[in-house]
Amino acid sequence: MTGITLWRGAARWRTIAGMETPATQAGLPATQHARVRRPRARSVLVLCVFAGMALTGQARTTPEPPEVALSSLPKEAQEVFALVGKGGPFPFDRDGVVFGNRENLLPGKPRGYYHEYTVRTPGVSSRGGRRLVCGGAKKAPDACYYSDDHYRSFRKIRT
Repeated sequence: MTGITLWRGAARWRTIAGMETPATQAGLPATQHARVRRPRARSVLVLCVFAGMALTGQARTTPEPPEVALSSLPKEAQEVFALVGKGGPFPFDRDGVVFGNRENLLPGKPRGYYHEYTVRTPGVSSRGGRRLVCGGAKKAPDACYYSDDHYRSFRKIRT
């Protein structure tokens, strides 16, 4: 049966030395036929992954960060907290800009809800890594959070 073309379903098969190998056109190696079929399997796999992500995304909520008393924060953080309530003036140009919450460590809110403020770090000439992030109205925020590790973790400030 060497060299005889057989038809099996919608695909064309070529019999070589008694072993069947798929081919879409005469002379194509079997690996090219596999590439023709792979996109369908890949599409199914991608759909399954996205469906799984959608199902887990619905149940996923960001837990409230642990609390910390305002009086136990560094004095620099307490000073910035007081400035937020007054509306400024703030020492850094970036103070008051929108905080995107891309890490989803804070409760989910619409973009523009959170604003960040720099907490000075003694002995550091740059802005350092300490921040206050407040949500809600700029002068009367609903909640404020303190980060001493540049947004890797947050603690909700209890007044």
